[in-house]
Amino acid sequence: MSHSAVVTAWRERERMLRDAGAEVHLVSAQEWDEAGSRVRLDPRPGEPVVGAATFGTHPALFVYDPRPLWRALGEDRDVLDLHEEPFALATAEILALRSLRHVVDRVRGRRRRGIEPYVLYSAQNLDKRYPVPFRWFERRALRGAAAVSVCNDEAGRIVRRKGARGVVETVPLGLDPRVFRPAAEARTPVASHVVVGYAGRLAPHKGIDVLLDAVEADDRLVLRIAGAGPQEAALRLRARRSGERVTFVGSLDDAALADFYRGVDVVAVPSLTTPGWVEQFGRVAIEAMACGTPVVASASGALPDVVADAGLLVPPGDPSALRDALLRIGTEPGLASTLRTAGAARAAACTWTEVARRYLALYDAITGPTTGRTGPGTDPGTDPEPPEAVLVAYGAPDLVRSALAPLVGKLPLTVVDNSSLPEIREITELAGGRYLDPGSNGGFAAGVNHALAHRQAPGRDVLLLNPDAVVSADDVARLQRTLHAAPRTASVGPAQVDGDGRPARVVWPYPSPLATWVEAVGLGRLRRMPADRSFVVGSVLLLSAAALEDVGPFDERFFLYAEETDWSYRANQRGWRHAVDDDVVAVHLGGATSTDSTRRDTHFHASQEHFQRKHHGAPGWWAARAGAVAGAAVRSVLARGDARVAARTRLRLYVEGPAVAERRLRAPGTQ
Repeated sequence: MSHSAVVTAWRERERMLRDAGAEVHLVSAQEWDEAGSRVRLDPRPGEPVVGAATFGTHPALFVYDPRPLWRALGEDRDVLDLHEEPFALATAEILALRSLRHVVDRVRGRRRRGIEPYVLYSAQNLDKRYPVPFRWFERRALRGAAAVSVCNDEAGRIVRRKGARGVVETVPLGLDPRVFRPAAEARTPVASHVVVGYAGRLAPHKGIDVLLDAVEADDRLVLRIAGAGPQEAALRLRARRSGERVTFVGSLDDAALADFYRGVDVVAVPSLTTPGWVEQFGRVAIEAMACGTPVVASASGALPDVVADAGLLVPPGDPSALRDALLRIGTEPGLASTLRTAGAARAAACTWTEVARRYLALYDAITGPTTGRTGPGTDPGTDPEPPEAVLVAYGAPDLVRSALAPLVGKLPLTVVDNSSLPEIREITELAGGRYLDPGSNGGFAAGVNHALAHRQAPGRDVLLLNPDAVVSADDVARLQRTLHAAPRTASVGPAQVDGDGRPARVVWPYPSPLATWVEAVGLGRLRRMPADRSFVVGSVLLLSAAALEDVGPFDERFFLYAEETDWSYRANQRGWRHAVDDDVVAVHLGGATSTDSTRRDTHFHASQEHFQRKHHGAPGWWAARAGAVAGAAVRSVLARGDARVAARTRLRLYVEGPAVAERRLRAPGTQ
């Protein structure tokens, strides 16, 4: 979905993607103002593009007619490429419709593959703080994006700082080398005069006034201006001072624009640096280079990266430096030829074919390759190597022995012993596993990370196994087949039963301030929990090697509980999904490694606080804490027996603060 796809030439990316084997459906604006000219959507015969009416004219302050979007969002797809800025109204509109469409389809009983990952686009290379609600739109959109494509490196750094957690990839704007190509015979500048070209929007931030000052200062410079815009009348009046040396040729289509580039000695891109705008790419510079024409550009915004050593750079707003650089092209022997060669190489990296290739690689990065491969080093059509089983122990050697027994000789086994017990070392070594002693109890997340840092089989999937859980090697193999059956599956867990054979809950929704209040008023059972947008408990959990590499290690601030919640949430933010294989059943005793319920509850609720603070900020945590206090207060009055005691204990914990209570528990001499 892209309003700028209204320009026929700019839909070449989608055409190249189709040539590469992707199925691409496009929604565009029906009409849009591009470079000062009103452009209407004119699809080529058979081109799968749908036009949508737009309301508003600013790229960040418009919305689409929702009806074409609603129809398009009803189709199954692998990726939604939302080619709009994260803070734009249109982005908020499309993401809201995307979520609503999936809710409606579920209510109607329509089976969908699940909500697809989405890609955003940003060119914004000024670090702006937008007013509410645009700041909220931007934050939410970036946090949920599986990837963001940017057209300059600074935009990438900014979206990272503002919360993007997915892949961030710099992809240049494209050009058609069949249109923008050098003349059969290179133009040779004449020392007596240098023909300068300017192409683009006629607006103050483009620095055309500076260019006119440079041309006026030397009679050897002749200027041709292509384009339209709000400053045109003022510029025409201003250009009279240079007489016939300045001419305006109006707006040009691509073919005429390429001829324009080939008909001048040098193209000037004199863009200015302003408080609210800098050049975000500089398409004109790339197009001119592709046509074999040297470029002189101001060192502003993204232009230094785009031009690099293929042109001359001058300080923005400096007419003297601009004049001297333009004259160098026509007077310095060999300079034009050198820049022409370097420019051709630079332009070759920006063809639509290359742009499409890079977008396809980006899509593969968030969905898995088209072969269905999801693990590194896995060839299409072959089964992956068995996973490495990782067990983090703290005492309970009998449980460790029971957990390892079904896997001995079938999987690589690694035990991290936070209790440093000789018995656990002996059990591990007799099972043929690797025993690791970190020297202290840093918690479950730290133990997992210790194992990951000392893996026996780097590159393999990893099975997390609690000491109080039992699963067979055959069932692990089935989990692994499920893990690799669908692209971008980060984790798979089995169904679980307790020691008496009673089913246990394995899928839980992510904590949030709103969810805490829903639980407080007794409506928690109404929350929907699709496995691919919730988390699967980590007592028996198979993690994809590719996801581990992409998402990173566990967060060691989570001492016990919610470490897999946080990791799964981060995986979702990067476009990964989670699944449960109900045909595999594991036994999980639950809490069998500890008999201290107060300590367990403190760690559990402290982890909830860590999660809320990390992903919803301090205000989100305070809202969640208020909900937890309110719910516990009501239950401490209305409940009876053990439920009342538990509610009052929880109330005291949340009044004090769970993280404070956990720090007290973990103080030296108390663990």
